[in-house]
Amino acid sequence: MNLYFRLFWLFAWRTRHCNKIGFLGTSKLTFRALPSDCDINFHLTNSRYPAFMDLARTYMMAEMGSLKRFIKLGWMPIINAAAFTYIRDIKPWAKFEIETKLVGWDEKYFYIEQRFVSERGLHCIALVRGVFICKRKQVPIADMLQEVNFNEPMPEMPAEVVKWKQLLQLKKERNS
Repeated sequence: MNLYFRLFWLFAWRTRHCNKIGFLGTSKLTFRALPSDCDINFHLTNSRYPAFMDLARTYMMAEMGSLKRFIKLGWMPIINAAAFTYIRDIKPWAKFEIETKLVGWDEKYFYIEQRFVSERGLHCIALVRGVFICKRKQVPIADMLQEVNFNEPMPEMPAEVVKWKQLLQLKKERNS
């Protein structure tokens, strides 16, 4: 996390005044690409995307109403894998929104889609896979679902996430 001022703003102000969304709702958080976020090519540098995504996932948990509870429980989110598809650049001073949505889970991981969108359209789509860790142990997905009082059927995993999971498994098998 290298966006400390924005992180402070998120915790000190934004999470206290956020919308409420359901567990499977879409969270939206707006930023502006400052010159310090941009590279020599005068667009948002690739290393900033994951940093902004960290903030957006934190905000999503606040909108879901689970952030304070997870912090109190000592649950720390850990990203295990990420895949980015860059579509168009984000220029300095451009305002953009990150749409963050939990798209599914399996017996071990949760899967989140994050989209960078501006008035120019879609800029980037990212998929992340993660877990929650507490005292160096993984928090079971069932415990997470229980903490957020989610009792509905699991949504159908998007086809691109299913394919990505298969690719990640293949990489793991080939490199074991």
